[in-house]
Amino acid sequence: MLALIILACLVISLISLIGVFVLFFKNKITQKHLCSLISFAAGVMLATAFLNLLPEAMEKANHHWILATALVGMGFAFFMERFFLWYHHHHEETHGLHPSALLILFGDGLHNFIDGLSIAAAFLINPALGLTTTIAIAAHEIPQELADYTVLIHHGMKKTKALWLNFLSALVAIIGGVVGYYFFSSTQDLIPYVLAIAAGIFIYIASADLIPELHSHKTKKTKLNQTLPFLLGIALIILITQLFSHS
Repeated sequence: MLALIILACLVISLISLIGVFVLFFKNKITQKHLCSLISFAAGVMLATAFLNLLPEAMEKANHHWILATALVGMGFAFFMERFFLWYHHHHEETHGLHPSALLILFGDGLHNFIDGLSIAAAFLINPALGLTTTIAIAAHEIPQELADYTVLIHHGMKKTKALWLNFLSALVAIIGGVVGYYFFSSTQDLIPYVLAIAAGIFIYIASADLIPELHSHKTKKTKLNQTLPFLLGIALIILITQLFSHS
């Protein structure tokens, strides 16, 4: 199981190298494509939270505590986002780098560590849940890493340096996965609550970040490009869940 967790976290980490595509295809990456990716990620994350993570958590712990813990996950995501915005508006240049660049790397590292913990907890429940959780995280990481890489470049970091620092930050997911595996293996009772926190974070990201981003770019031409990927993301998680539940 540890090998599967490390492999899943490695896949998540490799997504940070998607900045390479920005280098070579930046003129072809349009807002339409980004909106499609964001829409797909929102569908996958919501479906994973409501159809997999929360039901699995509720099977193994008190429903009321699980829902309360999911709310804690949403609150955690909110306050982390508020902190980053506060830091951005109250600090100047640091060591030659714009504070936003440092904040992105720190935030990504923390986020990736939590992703690793979530992946480990999910795989320890069953491989199907681990797979859907990994897909949900991966779907969100693609547009996020594209955006983060672009911001790092915008604030004066060299392209290759931005790429590798982003990758090193992403590798923290593997640390989270390994720590989660050994910690949760001896404290199984905590796993449902970790799943609930992950679900809360997924719901917050999809509802507070991704979907509002889609609404801000909504036009007659983008309606279909936003709706279909969203439904496809939901359908993918349902399909995977059904396949594994009958295997």
